[in-house]
Amino acid sequence: MGLFRKPSFLLSSTVFFITAYGFLVTVISAADSTTLVFKGCADQKFQDPSGIYAQNLKNLSDSLVSQSSQKIYFTATSGDGQNAIMGLYQCRGDLSNDLCHACVTKVPDLIDKLCGKVVAARVQLSGCYLKYEVAGFKQVSETELLYKVCGSTKASGTGFEERRDAAFETMVDGVKNGSKGLFYTGENQSVFVLGQCEGDLSSGDCGDCVNTAVQSVKSECGDSISGQLYLNKCYLSYSYYPNGVPSISSTSDVGARQHTQRTVAIAVGGVAALGFGVVCLMFVRSIFKKRLDY
Repeated sequence: MGLFRKPSFLLSSTVFFITAYGFLVTVISAADSTTLVFKGCADQKFQDPSGIYAQNLKNLSDSLVSQSSQKIYFTATSGDGQNAIMGLYQCRGDLSNDLCHACVTKVPDLIDKLCGKVVAARVQLSGCYLKYEVAGFKQVSETELLYKVCGSTKASGTGFEERRDAAFETMVDGVKNGSKGLFYTGENQSVFVLGQCEGDLSSGDCGDCVNTAVQSVKSECGDSISGQLYLNKCYLSYSYYPNGVPSISSTSDVGARQHTQRTVAIAVGGVAALGFGVVCLMFVRSIFKKRLDY
């Protein structure tokens, strides 16, 4: 299922917003995995005098939420013919089933609150996303840019680009050949990276998608020491720690110690031929229990 176009809150404008963003180092908590990253809402509302679309959407959402306690990726269809609605969810490859379920459970209500009764929508949280579209909705490229965020801190000295690029190479190979399948997270020369593809991609297509994301984030974020970039079918994040990625001391009820920094989130998008829309200013804050000590 292709994405339904770019996030509608962006329309034909570019949105800048400031957020306190922490790049994940290891185990995350339920609160960390349900932070809103971005939303995408179609402009067209359901024409639904009989209520059939609303019922199909509810049935679809119930099915997806139910499956999320067992699988990190699932796709389903509710209804028949022109009334059909296709949808899917995907959780981060390192989430437990319980955290995946907790994340996906929050998305249907968020879609209703943020988008209303629209014919297609996607809401991306830090630990999962869910999207749906009605039958016949326009498809877009697997590698269409949806959202990016670049850290405001720039690398100083020499060696950053070489280290970052080496970590990216390891990540691309990891999503293609790693044990978790279409997901990789790890550290290489003080650069922490994470990459994941949508569950219906082949390993080769996943590698191609993540490689496209790598080239895009290198162009978009330049010498920023951290960044995230979401394409339609894959995404990546990276963070460079000049003093080395610190070791983590985890406890049963405390999430990862995380490096929190001010970043400038630059969300770029547009919906073709729909003219200028409403530009939204968002302020999102991630709350963490511990931070990294340099």
